[in-house]
Amino acid sequence: MKIQLQQLSKSFGEKVAVDIPQLEIGDGEIIGLVGNNGAGKTTLFRLMLDLLRADSGKVLFTPHGGPNDQSPASVQSPASVQSPASALSSLTSQFTALSDVSRVSIDPAKSEEWKKMTGAFIDDTFLIDFLSVEEYLDFIIRVQGLSSVDWNVSDDPLVQGFREFAEGQIFDQKKLIREYSAGNKQKIGIMAAMISRPELLILDEPFNFLDPTGQNFLKKLLLDYHHQTGATILISSHNLQHLVDVSTRVVLLEDGKVIEDLANDNQQALTALNDYFKV
Repeated sequence: MKIQLQQLSKSFGEKVAVDIPQLEIGDGEIIGLVGNNGAGKTTLFRLMLDLLRADSGKVLFTPHGGPNDQSPASVQSPASVQSPASALSSLTSQFTALSDVSRVSIDPAKSEEWKKMTGAFIDDTFLIDFLSVEEYLDFIIRVQGLSSVDWNVSDDPLVQGFREFAEGQIFDQKKLIREYSAGNKQKIGIMAAMISRPELLILDEPFNFLDPTGQNFLKKLLLDYHHQTGATILISSHNLQHLVDVSTRVVLLEDGKVIEDLANDNQQALTALNDYFKV
């Protein structure tokens, strides 16, 4: 999914939270969003997800070109996909016969169409904490109109990645989401955001609360997901190394403004980020 921000602004009283005249994110990019507390990262995500109304400007989503028909049974295994670029090319060619209507840009403040193509986890308010993990994920699947999943035996590569990420602490635990630790709630929210295989994935501080093993499993999960689907992924994080490890491009915010837009071939953005944040 392509994303365009045009003259986007949001203030809370005299505090300017977001002020972005122009920013474009291309199909299949992994964007790392970084900045100190109060830089505007979460506010920007909330504007993009229509959880906040902008004071001015707009967000435009341009899908690959077709409906999000990517149920767990229909996506290729990693072995059959050579790269994110080739995955994206395959998806694009698959949708070329669809109508022009499906390829127009979507303003999330004016249309609901973007929701079936987008997965997001901002914080644990996104969870339904009186359900078990399996009930919650099954609910997400039913809402998306996807086929049911046997979480313990499925050979779907994404579900296998979930089981690895869960480290034996989430599935088949016979307890409610509210009874899990903060780290495992974080994992549950991330899996729920990904289960429908959205072509846009937005995660706010996904490495928070995770132990070192969980953080490394998350990086693997995100890179595998990108490899399989060619999705556009937006991640914010205070962990510069993890962010650089997974991002193809890094956007640095300060006081709601984009002050650096860094290419990240071979982790080249890390030097600039370390220079900016050094004491």
